[in-house]
Amino acid sequence: MSDRSLGIPVFDADNHLYETTDALTKFLPHPYRGVIDYVDVRGRTKIVVRGQISEFIPNPTFDVVARPGAQEDYYRRGNPEGRSRREIYGEPVRCISGWREPGPRLEIMDEQGLDRTLMFPTLASLVEERMRDDPELIHVVIHALNQWLYETWQFDYAGRIFTTPIITLPIVEKALEELDWVVERGAKAVLVRPAPVPGFRGSRSFGLPEFDPFWEKVVEEDLLVAMHSSDSGYERYANDWMGAEVEMLPFKPEAFRMLQAWRPIEDAVSALVCHGALSRFPQLKVAVIENGSSWVAPLLDRMADIYEKMPQDFAEDPVVVIKRQIHVSPFWEEDLADLAAVIGVERVLFGSDYPHPEGLGDPVTYMEELKGLDDSSVRKIMGGNLARLMDMDAAAAP
Repeated sequence: MSDRSLGIPVFDADNHLYETTDALTKFLPHPYRGVIDYVDVRGRTKIVVRGQISEFIPNPTFDVVARPGAQEDYYRRGNPEGRSRREIYGEPVRCISGWREPGPRLEIMDEQGLDRTLMFPTLASLVEERMRDDPELIHVVIHALNQWLYETWQFDYAGRIFTTPIITLPIVEKALEELDWVVERGAKAVLVRPAPVPGFRGSRSFGLPEFDPFWEKVVEEDLLVAMHSSDSGYERYANDWMGAEVEMLPFKPEAFRMLQAWRPIEDAVSALVCHGALSRFPQLKVAVIENGSSWVAPLLDRMADIYEKMPQDFAEDPVVVIKRQIHVSPFWEEDLADLAAVIGVERVLFGSDYPHPEGLGDPVTYMEELKGLDDSSVRKIMGGNLARLMDMDAAAAP
């Protein structure tokens, strides 16, 4: 490692890549060409999904992006001056090869002092919600994206970068086929959207027995399931209150909508517990990424209260279940020691969100937020916990 090494193995649970414009289209079968496209709108490139221009990502080419960590000051002290988003982001930067390709990314990781990282796509989070009325199409597009991810990044690059292929669940048999495909190519973790699963007869919970063959296979292959913040479809409910029809716009937040921001992950975890999946598969490992942790303690309190009144509706104590199987990568600006006290230090994962603007420009500065914790706890949070979840040696990567 470089001289930035902290002297402990560092495994970042939340890094991102920036896709190229062919990521969703290169491997699309011919009959589906045109489902995803790019168009010029007054000099700016926009992505088009099924004929509809999306503003979900302001610049879906990622040729120019916000500077990594651009919002650190905003999250550290707030915005008392009422600055605009543009003022907060500052001047954009050109996308570099280390955000597009794994080889140059390893060089960045060496400079940063990162041994290993989970690597999440950025653009992928818009796909499932915008195709929710066509389950078969979702599977086709997600598989095409996974093909691009594997060709460009692999799923296990040099034993250090673990890119997370997406598994979409509308048709269970197709989800199992996709799972087999990514496992054959070395996947160690998979990405599942924290949202109701679209289907031919409407949406439903992935915690229901219908999905047991999928969860059984995940456990059999000893995979980590990551649930990363995404477009979970909840904007539709906010729209009912706002009297407007807009898509999720993560880079244009609005106060009322932000108040509902943690509902998707609360509901996703609750569904896995209340509908019994975690109890039927007690070895299932779930990591909640980039969803913060402010929802954790209130959810545990509500779970405890409901269990006291309605134990017959649960397979076992829901608080025990969550503390056994749910792992959380909190935002760096949150009270990390408090979260460790609530769910146990073994369930807390370091995640920097690099190179996104809302993350840390220098990932290992996360250590500064762990002051006051003992050395053993720091080692677990900064890498030991994630190494254990992925059945890897907690020592530094090769």
